[in-house]
Amino acid sequence: MPRSAVIRSIGHYVPDKILTNAYFESIVDTTDEWITQRTGMKERRMVAEDQATSAIATEAAKEALARAGVDAEELDVIVCATCTPDMFFPSVACLVQRNIGAKRAGAFDVGAACAGFIHGLCVGDALVRNRNAEKVLVIGADTLTRFTDYTDRSTCILFGDGGGAVVLEGAEDTDRGILTTVLMADGNGAPHIDLEVGGTRYPAHSPLADEKRKFIYMNGNEVYRFAVKAMGDACNKALDQAGLRACDVDLFVPHQANLRIIESAAKRLGLTEDKVFVNVEKYGNTSGGSIPLGLYEAEQSGRLKQGMVVMTVGFGAGLVWGANLIRW
Repeated sequence: MPRSAVIRSIGHYVPDKILTNAYFESIVDTTDEWITQRTGMKERRMVAEDQATSAIATEAAKEALARAGVDAEELDVIVCATCTPDMFFPSVACLVQRNIGAKRAGAFDVGAACAGFIHGLCVGDALVRNRNAEKVLVIGADTLTRFTDYTDRSTCILFGDGGGAVVLEGAEDTDRGILTTVLMADGNGAPHIDLEVGGTRYPAHSPLADEKRKFIYMNGNEVYRFAVKAMGDACNKALDQAGLRACDVDLFVPHQANLRIIESAAKRLGLTEDKVFVNVEKYGNTSGGSIPLGLYEAEQSGRLKQGMVVMTVGFGAGLVWGANLIRW
């Protein structure tokens, strides 16, 4: 059999602090009913003042390694998918490498916003398949609350912090592993989701930044229209590449951005409710952390078991989108 990159284990981490819909009722003009009907969200998590993305990523990594029975020094590469790093440099992956003692591992970040974990899995899969690595740690983690405008009722209700990690390992005697990945992008949609201040165009210390957006901006209507079509397109392309049909999928774990988007994508694919995993009500949109959090909870609840075919799909700023097909 050809070499495969098998997911040996998965770990997760979410901060302790919970932001409920009642909290948002107290700070902006909104209601629990309005938020629930339009997003499906009830709660989100927020990092403590002394935490950053590397803290989420490190804890998720530790759990994944422990569950796999793998020592950090066995890792060859660490890939962290994030759009909210602790700082421009060094990478979050390098901070995790230090924190867990992965002394012989290479480390780098992947930036693809809410589709980041899909991209990270693709990179890890390629490293393993091409024998550039035997064991790869792939992390998806974000702290969106640090860049959320809590006076903007249209966006502040959406975002939370959290993440997950998987240990990939090469195998040649199994049908398990990452079956295929689809990666897509359309830079013409870049203005629909952005954060203007903080990069090289508008550095935070520059007068140029004074009148620019310092928090996450999203054109909700445009993103919604894009997301429903993009998720279906990516999933169908991944199924075609793998020679599978939607009915072959045992579990669908999409990016948790909005319940209505998830339901629309599942309907387009013809997936019944029992095949769709949703936890958006607990965590909101955690960007690169969204899909691994979903996979973790699906496995913990018994809905995702070894040998099942699971489809992941995500979309985000860029605009970028993509899908993985995995035999768990």
